Amino acid sequence: MVGTQLNWDQYATAWARLHGGFDPRAAAPVVRAWLRVAYHVGFVLGRLRVTPTAVTVVGVLLCLCVPLFAVRPQDGPFLGALFVLLASVADSVDGAVAVATNRTTRLGYVYDSVADRLGEAAWLVAFWLIGAPGALVAAGGGLSWLHEYVRARAVSAGMREIGAVTVGERPTRVSVALAGLLLAGLTGLIDPDLAAGTITMATAVWVLLAGFGLGQLLAAVRRTLIDAG
Repeated sequence: MVGTQLNWDQYATAWARLHGGFDPRAAAPVVRAWLRVAYHVGFVLGRLRVTPTAVTVVGVLLCLCVPLFAVRPQDGPFLGALFVLLASVADSVDGAVAVATNRTTRLGYVYDSVADRLGEAAWLVAFWLIGAPGALVAAGGGLSWLHEYVRARAVSAGMREIGAVTVGERPTRVSVALAGLLLAGLTGLIDPDLAAGTITMATAVWVLLAGFGLGQLLAAVRRTLIDAG
């Protein structure tokens, strides 16, 4: 079965099995459309024999470009936003390649998780370089890391589902990073000093959503594990 191509329904079933039973066919229209696009791109890359690990590596490299380009005068934040978008596409596609070609592995799951955390760290470094306070940036990174750590430990403790889809999930972080950099670029065109204030507000939004999402997850994990005995 390794390397065989899956159709959309087979892919959705396999994807749901890997994501705590969350069926992409029942997701919101925007999410469903995003996952369907990722499936088609992954299907094509699978045909071209591109490996999921190669796509993951490309995604990390794109993330590392965010802080490198975000500090450029005038167009820096816009370039940073572009690389965030491209990296988020790569993040969706690497898993799609693995699932669509039936090449999912436990090691690949670990690689993908590590790549996500490295990517988010790179985005937050870009926020700091543009002008966000270091303590606020560190808080955002710490809360997001803790969110993923709690879920991983809960699964190790016997939780068989994702617990809860919180407001602090990875798609939220992608959205905040993308919107924050775009707005910082726009305000920076008016006055370069405004970019720092804008990216600080974006970082504060990241922290608030990450903190609230962590609270949601902890409540769901507690309830699930108590019910499981």
